[in-house]
Amino acid sequence: MGESEVVIQSFWDKVKNFFQTEIIADIGGKPFTILTGIYLICAIFLLLYIANKLTHFLEKRVLVKRIPDHGTRASILTIFKYIVIFLGIMLVFQSAGFSLGTFSYLAGALGVGIGFGLQNIAQNFISGLLILFERPIKIGDRIEVGNVTGDVTEISLRSTKILTNDNINIIVPNSEFINNKVINWSYNERRVRFKFPVGVSYKENPNKVREIVIDVANQHDGVLKYPAPQLWFDEYADSSLNFLLVVWTSRHIQNPAVLKSELYYRIFERFDEEGIEIPFPQRDLNFRDGFEPISKYFNKQTKFKNEEE
Repeated sequence: MGESEVVIQSFWDKVKNFFQTEIIADIGGKPFTILTGIYLICAIFLLLYIANKLTHFLEKRVLVKRIPDHGTRASILTIFKYIVIFLGIMLVFQSAGFSLGTFSYLAGALGVGIGFGLQNIAQNFISGLLILFERPIKIGDRIEVGNVTGDVTEISLRSTKILTNDNINIIVPNSEFINNKVINWSYNERRVRFKFPVGVSYKENPNKVREIVIDVANQHDGVLKYPAPQLWFDEYADSSLNFLLVVWTSRHIQNPAVLKSELYYRIFERFDEEGIEIPFPQRDLNFRDGFEPISKYFNKQTKFKNEEE
């Protein structure tokens, strides 16, 4: 063997020894070396890539044709992806020479960690599984939880992302949806009813008011034609006849204030065109004849008292 071959062989021996350097001496009867760590990292990255590809294939080729609801598809895909990743990780560790019994050590350590301070993480994890399987909320739903209102954009095992009307993403722990009251505006379908108050003067004809307001609502492209909009006569108030405009919409679930504003603008214009008076607070003051100032009343009381003495 020549000198150059000796040098090359020595180099490869050093490389081999480097990769076989033990990081942990014994895990389930097998040393954990640098080469094992590199293999696990590469295998897990490949696993995540395959899981994403399988999830994309399942959505585009299978689910999109059979399940029209986007939120339901997202829940199924999330569960499928986590199952693939879990089974893949088990397979990767087995191929690296670790037996399934090795995970008992990890489970024991995780149990101790949960007992000492990971309760919230475990609670959110379990809550995430409940949300994915029971689906009280799903991606695309309009919800209210606590003081947060917005659209669900992502559900993971630990938290859920909610996008508000101000284009702000709020990350909410999954346990909030299990422990607190949640209002889901689109649980059954993306169609909700809103009620907007409308007031007119007492001198106006309620039937004419109803005709104008209903016509305005029907002309708005964000108001559903079925169920048809209605105008309820709500009350005889101090200064006005009060009505409630009742409309159904599927477009303005996220921004009911916009729908209300647009309708009010048009109602104001139509009232002005038709001469319908919009009321303002009024008070009638009645004065009695022979009103005596309070000072005169006190003078009379003082005089009467002096006469008694």
